[in-house]
Amino acid sequence: METSIGTYQERALHAELKRLLEPDETLHEVRYKGYIADILNANGAIEVQTRSFERLRAKLTCFLNDMPVTLVFPAVRQKWLVWIHPETGEATKKRRSPKVGTISSVLPELYKIKPLLHHANLRVLVIPVDVLEYRSLTGWSADKKRGSTRLERIPAAFGTGVSLDVPGDYRQLIPAGLENPFTASAFGALAKLNSRHTWCALNVLTEMHVLTRCGKRGNAYLYERTE
Repeated sequence: METSIGTYQERALHAELKRLLEPDETLHEVRYKGYIADILNANGAIEVQTRSFERLRAKLTCFLNDMPVTLVFPAVRQKWLVWIHPETGEATKKRRSPKVGTISSVLPELYKIKPLLHHANLRVLVIPVDVLEYRSLTGWSADKKRGSTRLERIPAAFGTGVSLDVPGDYRQLIPAGLENPFTASAFGALAKLNSRHTWCALNVLTEMHVLTRCGKRGNAYLYERTE
């Protein structure tokens, strides 16, 4: 795949997902009621969003009143890093990142549109993806990697999508291996989420009634799965 690194953030990943979901590119970037749908076809609207779901609230509200909407989130499970020198453009060999993601990474983003999650026209599709990530060596640390700028993410492989159509489907986002009951820290460790994102994730899962708060262990709240 040919791509221009750094021209548009997320461009390659976003574009490849649109082609995967709708091969007919005449149905991409369709104007509707003052907004532009990523895809608009006979099945409704499809929106691909990697982050900042709060920016979609007005558009989703408009679309959901008129048609089914599929909100697609690429959940990065594995990535390889290539570092780019900002002045020379020299690139390092790709190296596998030790960080591994999970499909639970969609939950902090869903928190930002929580009032819309029960809408009958909304479907969420989480697609696992492996990416080749290009970053500029412009960070604040001695090796210039911490605080660096992400230039582009190019998809290397897609996994089987996880569809969230009804509240019960959200059970798929609860990491395997959790004992009942469990703490937020145990959830976050398995879901690969920091403490703030863990709080958002648990808030969404309790909102969808697949988890319930069931007491405390010391100062930590306990959660358990619902039947």
